[in-house]
Amino acid sequence: MMRAVARLGRPVDAGIDREVVDEVLQQLRTKGYPSITMEGIARATHRARASLYRRWPSKRHLIAYAIVTTLGTEPSPDSGSLRSDLVAAVQTLTVGFRGSLGAAMAGLVGDMVDDAALARVIRKEVLAKRRRSIRAAFKRGIERREIRPAIDLDVAIDMLTAPFYFRALFGHAKISENLINRVVDTLLRGMR
Repeated sequence: MMRAVARLGRPVDAGIDREVVDEVLQQLRTKGYPSITMEGIARATHRARASLYRRWPSKRHLIAYAIVTTLGTEPSPDSGSLRSDLVAAVQTLTVGFRGSLGAAMAGLVGDMVDDAALARVIRKEVLAKRRRSIRAAFKRGIERREIRPAIDLDVAIDMLTAPFYFRALFGHAKISENLINRVVDTLLRGMR
C-alpha cells in the first residue's frame, strides 16, 4: 500500500498510526494541506520525524493514508445484496465526512488542483481502491440479476458517491441516513 514498513526492528504500533492520523486530519482542517509538514506532525505527536518517514515516504502518502484510514479501501463487502453493499459503501463516506476529514475536504480538493503529485497519490491510493470495491459490488449485482447488465459502471459509481462529496464540499445540506437510503434506492430504480 502506501506505507513503507521496515522489516527489522520493532513492530508497527497501531496507536502511533492513530495519533498521527488524528493529527493529520486536525491539521488539514485547521491549517490546510500546504501548512502540513512531516516535521510538524512529528513534533505535534512527539514522534521522531525519521519514524514517520519509515512508515510513509512523503507527506502526500501520509495524507492519503489518513484518508484511507478514515474511509477504508473496501467499502462494499459482499453481503449477498447489491442494495446492502451500496449502502455500506456510502455509509463509509458519511462516517468519514462527519469528522475532521469532512471539514478538511474543500481545502484538500483545492490543494489537489495545485499539487499534481498529491492528486495522483489520492487518486491511486484512495479513489481507485474504493471505486474498485464499488465496481465489484455492481458486478455482483449484475451476476445476481439485481440490475440490468448494460450499465455504465463508472457513471453509476459517480452517481452513487457524488451527492456525499458534494454535500461535504459545499455544506448546503446535511449527510444523513435518510440521504443514504434515498440515493441508493433512486439509483437502483434506474438500473433495474
